[in-house]
Amino acid sequence: MEVKSGPPGQKDAAVHRRKILYVQPGTHSFAGIEHVVDTICSKLTEKYSADFEIDVLYTTTHSNRPSAQNYRSIDRRPRSRIELMRTFREVISSKDYDLVVVPQIEPAVIAMASCIGIRRNFVVHLHGNPWREQSHLKARILFFLMKAYFLRRASCVFGTSPRQLESFKTMFGSYTPQYWVPNPVRRFDGIDIQKGGEEDECVTFVNVGRFSYQKGQDILLQAFSNLSKLRRNVRLKIVGHGNGEAKLRSEISRLGLGASVTIEHYPDNPQPALSASDVYVSTSRWEGWSLAICEALRFGLPVIATDCEFGPSDILVDRQLGRLVAADGGQTLVDAMIYYCDNLPAERLNARFRKDFIDRYSAENVVDIHADALRVAAG
Repeated sequence: MEVKSGPPGQKDAAVHRRKILYVQPGTHSFAGIEHVVDTICSKLTEKYSADFEIDVLYTTTHSNRPSAQNYRSIDRRPRSRIELMRTFREVISSKDYDLVVVPQIEPAVIAMASCIGIRRNFVVHLHGNPWREQSHLKARILFFLMKAYFLRRASCVFGTSPRQLESFKTMFGSYTPQYWVPNPVRRFDGIDIQKGGEEDECVTFVNVGRFSYQKGQDILLQAFSNLSKLRRNVRLKIVGHGNGEAKLRSEISRLGLGASVTIEHYPDNPQPALSASDVYVSTSRWEGWSLAICEALRFGLPVIATDCEFGPSDILVDRQLGRLVAADGGQTLVDAMIYYCDNLPAERLNARFRKDFIDRYSAENVVDIHADALRVAAG
């Protein structure tokens, strides 16, 4: 795998203000990818305005989208796939963009197909797990088109995880240059990393994410059920939103965990839950790069994570940060939770290490890596 890097803030000898277009996903919730694009584009405009002219295309109305941006936003509302392709072609051809960055494989194929005959450099920006994203016929067709035709026409592939890029290279037989661009981890005000859980006599575990099969809350509930038979002083907060909430509540009831498990909603900021917890648990079946894990480390929490593809093992590179367990959870997950129940005072001494470690992924630091990647990809 070719993962390029360069000195932060490196300048080209010839001054050229590159025109960059980012495409936001056609979703309706302003969540992971959307926050990443917004944050990076804001930081690029703030720190590298002499180097880049940043535009961002929105094709849907996002809930909880930030009201103010310092980059130029382009808002279009296509009502069909044909209109979306026309929108891509119109916007991308409207300015002599040096680079067009499109998240995920399927939208990248649609954008590149829309612009056949127009000379533009494209970047495919991976966020998830390519192996898991071919779940329906349309996806398989678009993945085939990427592999057979469009990938060799892309100037670069960006990825959120080194293992993710390696997997993509193998899966697609790709020789297209690759660049690891870490997701930015936001800062929070007023963090007290020594606070711990709400009840001194209890150990509070917390999980943050969409209520979905991917995030594996069912794996977590089964392990917590087993844990609660061995340790009575435990609590679990499950924080998030999604269509799987009713099923999640039913499972809590079935396992008899109503007194020790709560479901909480903090759509924009998980700080209240993280600051009142002791240990973060991620039981995802797959990930790209887990911002939820990074944000937990920002609060000094130790992390237990299933060793799924791809993000957790790229983040938890030191035992002081946390522990990786089997991808399907099971007894290894229960054992890790027992360990933190029995060793929490000692583990709290590593809170500062966790916070300092994750600072390397703060937006003001990773923006330099993104800027260098854009220069390489734009040529």
